[in-house]
Amino acid sequence: MEDVTHSILVVDDDAGIREVIADSLRGHGYRLFDAPDILSMERVLAAERVDLVLLDVLMPGESGLSACQRLARGPHPPVVMLSALDTPPDRIAGLNAGADYYVGKPSSPAELLAVVQATLRRGVQATARDFRPHRIGFLGWMADFSAHELRDPQGVLVHLTDGEMIMLKAFVERPRRVLTRDQLLNAARGPHSDAFDRAVDVQVSRLRRKLRAAGDELIRTIRSEGYMFVPATHRL
Repeated sequence: MEDVTHSILVVDDDAGIREVIADSLRGHGYRLFDAPDILSMERVLAAERVDLVLLDVLMPGESGLSACQRLARGPHPPVVMLSALDTPPDRIAGLNAGADYYVGKPSSPAELLAVVQATLRRGVQATARDFRPHRIGFLGWMADFSAHELRDPQGVLVHLTDGEMIMLKAFVERPRRVLTRDQLLNAARGPHSDAFDRAVDVQVSRLRRKLRAAGDELIRTIRSEGYMFVPATHRL
């Protein structure tokens, strides 16, 4: 059996396919998560340690290609694209989007297992380790993204919604940088959200209120540009 510590996220809008893949890989010792769309995928990635993402191309809302491109812009687990679109141009598009492998559907359990094993053996597992949920500290506060927890300097738990936690993660991983509303909206809800910019303002306002015990202004409004997380941060 493979190392049981390896966690795999299956992202596919077909529940039957997710179940078949998950059942097959669990039999080889892997821990499995699944998501029916890109927003759900981002929630799992924000809350759990994931070593590998199996990502369908044709998804409701944001496509797998677009999601893969966004993941590739920062620390991320390796991605294996799974798709019924299996022509050479489709494969090239997937690899250009940042996928480590591209597997046509339907694929045999043996082929998929071999790709999973090969991906995790390659140097990309170092990238996966970098991406594993971590704890980040700032001004005595501690955000634990694996446990979905934020604690103030006295250790008191501060409740955050999923959206607020994802937005906080976007801020603390990019301190002292101006983030536009589009960047924050993408981080919280995906680029094809039909929410307006005002939704970002509301989320930031709520997050500010929950950080108010810090006294100082932690999230600064940069006129006509966006927002900036002011304190320095460090991994714990």
